[in-house]
Amino acid sequence: MSDHGFDENEDEQPNPEEIGPEEIGPDDLEELDPEELAELAEEGEAERVAARLEEAGEDAPDEFVDEGDAVYDALLARLGEAAPQPRLHATRRAVELLGDPHRAYPIIHITGTNGKTSTSRIAESLLRALGLRTGLFTSPHLVRVNERIVIDGKPISNEALASNWRDVEPFLAIVDGELAAAGESPLTYFEALTVLAYASFAEAPVDVAVIEVGMGGEWDSTNVADGQVAVFTPISLDHTDRLGTTVAEIARTKSGIVKPAAQVVSAAQHPDALAELRRAAELTESTFALEGDRFALEESSVAVGGQLVSIRGLAGRYDEVFLPLYGTHQGHNAAVAVAAVESFLGGGSQRLADDVIAEGLGQVTSPGRLQLVGTEPTVLVDAAHNPGGAEALAQAVGEYFTFGRVIVVLAVLQGKDVEGIVRALDPIAAEFVITSSASERAIDPDELAAAVVRIVGADRVSVQPDLESALDEARDLADDAEQGAVLVTGSITLVGDAISIAERGGWKP
Repeated sequence: MSDHGFDENEDEQPNPEEIGPEEIGPDDLEELDPEELAELAEEGEAERVAARLEEAGEDAPDEFVDEGDAVYDALLARLGEAAPQPRLHATRRAVELLGDPHRAYPIIHITGTNGKTSTSRIAESLLRALGLRTGLFTSPHLVRVNERIVIDGKPISNEALASNWRDVEPFLAIVDGELAAAGESPLTYFEALTVLAYASFAEAPVDVAVIEVGMGGEWDSTNVADGQVAVFTPISLDHTDRLGTTVAEIARTKSGIVKPAAQVVSAAQHPDALAELRRAAELTESTFALEGDRFALEESSVAVGGQLVSIRGLAGRYDEVFLPLYGTHQGHNAAVAVAAVESFLGGGSQRLADDVIAEGLGQVTSPGRLQLVGTEPTVLVDAAHNPGGAEALAQAVGEYFTFGRVIVVLAVLQGKDVEGIVRALDPIAAEFVITSSASERAIDPDELAAAVVRIVGADRVSVQPDLESALDEARDLADDAEQGAVLVTGSITLVGDAISIAERGGWKP
């Protein structure tokens, strides 16, 4: 007898085409290939097929992948993120035609130079631990565009992404026409994506949305919304061709997210940046809570899988809470996120319950931030792409790991401070393997290698233009070393590409 209760005679085996969804059990999954499961799902039985698959720990077939891909293709056809338009009227017109979906829920708006995405993710996790249905908008994505629009802790489904796109696309076309008539460029990739995110959160619906600024603040398309809480992570020099050549100029642009009577929460800042943020708070009659003054990370200690943090919040203390992220900088991000959520809930006067803090911090993830993607040898990826991020990364690797030899796989985009990034990584890197990512803005590997050689010497630099070859070389070098490890960094696009390669290769059990 077989596991299904049938004779082993082939003629008496169940015919997959004759099995109804109500009859599918975990053992029957072996009899159905993905195409047959997809056919059953298409016959209106998707929910029951998915339920059966979930029982067996399998992912349900996604019949909407192609539609999700089509949305991404439509976005890519627009002017890209590398050329944001310093304007709000285009996005404002689009959401106006849609009935202002961004006003259907309160918003925590987050900007800064480093730590924006991690702080956004931590704040969202805390809000979800409070029982709220959350929306989270971050950028860029690592593998699929769905990652940017997160609803209740999960990337938006391809089905919802496609459905919401169908709803907003006609209105985007109207705005494109109006812009063309005025001699302006149509809605950009990021402007259209912002509109899609705001509409998706309204459709869900969500109780609160955490919105990460794309670039800057004042003229970023996300700024059509009014954040009840405006959050600033550390501000330093980056995107100087767009935001300004001094910390003060960049902070001034970012301070544009502060709206009248908002609650402002800021990480510790350079004095010039701090002056701009205080000025914005005063002009808008907003409250201002600064890290180190009103709240603080008081202690961080290394723990298995992350760290234990003790945080003095706006409304109380939270001692020795587990945070599954590496690096003291992530502890500071957590302190900022806690203060932001306290501000949102009770104006900073209401302490969060211990179980909320434990769950909210304990379940947080931050993909692409010191993320383990391979073992034997250890392969870590980190999206650091400016000197500040690289410095925090180097410090975290030194504090949290005991590697004997670190091989850095590096690719950097044009316009970035290559020297600053390499000098920050130099103390932890035994060798650099220079490569390129899929981005059109990636610096030519030979050109990048020449810049790295000028800093660290030719004996520590090799070039592999193809990323897969670069990763193979780095893994071989790490394998040959005692406690060797690979660190992939320098570009968010590079990290996304490396994650995909590692998943396909089964680098991690």
